[in-house]
Amino acid sequence: MESTVDTITAVRATALSLESVSRRYGRRGGGREAIALDAVSCAVPAGSFTAVVGPSGSGKSTFLQCAAGLDRPTTGTVRVGGTDLGSLSEAALTRLRRDRIGFVFQSHALNLVPSLNIEENVVLPLVLAGADPADERVLARGRDLLARVGLAGRGGQGPATLSGGQQQRVAVARALVTEPDVIFADEPTASLDPESASLVLGLLRDAVRIDGRTVVMVTHDPVAASWADTVLTMDGGRLR
Repeated sequence: MESTVDTITAVRATALSLESVSRRYGRRGGGREAIALDAVSCAVPAGSFTAVVGPSGSGKSTFLQCAAGLDRPTTGTVRVGGTDLGSLSEAALTRLRRDRIGFVFQSHALNLVPSLNIEENVVLPLVLAGADPADERVLARGRDLLARVGLAGRGGQGPATLSGGQQQRVAVARALVTEPDVIFADEPTASLDPESASLVLGLLRDAVRIDGRTVVMVTHDPVAASWADTVLTMDGGRLR
């Protein structure tokens, strides 16, 4: 018989789980509904790097949106670190995304706030959680992460002064700043040259290897997927 301690350990060992998750969208004019996800179930171990691949329209982006709490599934259960996202109010879900989830988006416009300098962008999640932006500990955290992603001494610059690959490295730094349970990366290398893509993927790999973070990456690129420990393939809204 499994002990309570064993049960708690098992829950902690799973950073993200989906249980029979479906997402359906109604069509205008009373037509048939579209099924973006169809009874998807999976468990992502803590401290792992998982890539979700599949053709356009396969459901991989909807998978990420539901898994990250950006969209609510029609049916099924999503848990992050043992927390059932469906049980949370919108305010509590917003706090969970801010405090326990990191994001790296494909679009540079979504990743960084142009009116903030680079260091302010990195520590923004901490400030939104109530930290004093002038606190030396907050500033030091930002500087340390910028050094880690190879951008030491550039914190006072604006995002527009950086290349696309450098902006993605800032996005990785910001995703790490709250020490999240899971980092979700949505096509993070789609618009990058091979060298810049390798640098970004290396940083995501190091987040797993060095920090023990869990990374879930949606990508259409088999080279990017090869950096992951596990590759999940989606087709027609289902995992294959």
